[in-house]
Amino acid sequence: MVGGVWYIWDMDVDGPRDKMAKVLEFVKQDVATIRTGRAAPALVENVIIKAYGGSTRLKVVELGTVNVPDAQSLVITPYDNSIIGDIRRDIEAANLGLTPIIDNNVIRIAIPPLTSERRLEYVKMLHRKLEEGRVKVRQIRHDKMAELKRAHEAGDLPEDDKFTVEEELQKVTDEMMDKIEEIGQAKEAELTGS
Repeated sequence: MVGGVWYIWDMDVDGPRDKMAKVLEFVKQDVATIRTGRAAPALVENVIIKAYGGSTRLKVVELGTVNVPDAQSLVITPYDNSIIGDIRRDIEAANLGLTPIIDNNVIRIAIPPLTSERRLEYVKMLHRKLEEGRVKVRQIRHDKMAELKRAHEAGDLPEDDKFTVEEELQKVTDEMMDKIEEIGQAKEAELTGS
């Protein structure tokens, strides 16, 4: 209490909401890297390439354009042809199950159809990635709840305000969990073809 007035410097949930939104964005990008049997730039865009003799580490998307000429292939056109071999090598080393082939000044990648066993492996991987996102969101909620508890115990936050903020924080957490679930359902439908 400061001068007879309750004082809490951070009673809103905007900070945790922003952190949770970043987790959600990360989950979207992470899930996009899972192959579905269809060509998508996200499969290779974020692969890190050790270019120029290993002195520079950049993502594929920073080193060239990724196009989808049809549902079963990708074409990467490097901005600098001197690193085409580096891009091919590091995509192959990323263990994505893809085989990049240099064809003139581009890299072609055929996307093989997924076997049913491979689809099941990818569904399991999807569930692991989604759970990692959920854990991060719950950790953000937990940290804010602990902060509120400390403020209440120190006498800086009345019980009613603590309860109100905790309620709002739970709504934000539930909203983010629902969005993670939606991402998972959409990706699983792609993987299973349903």
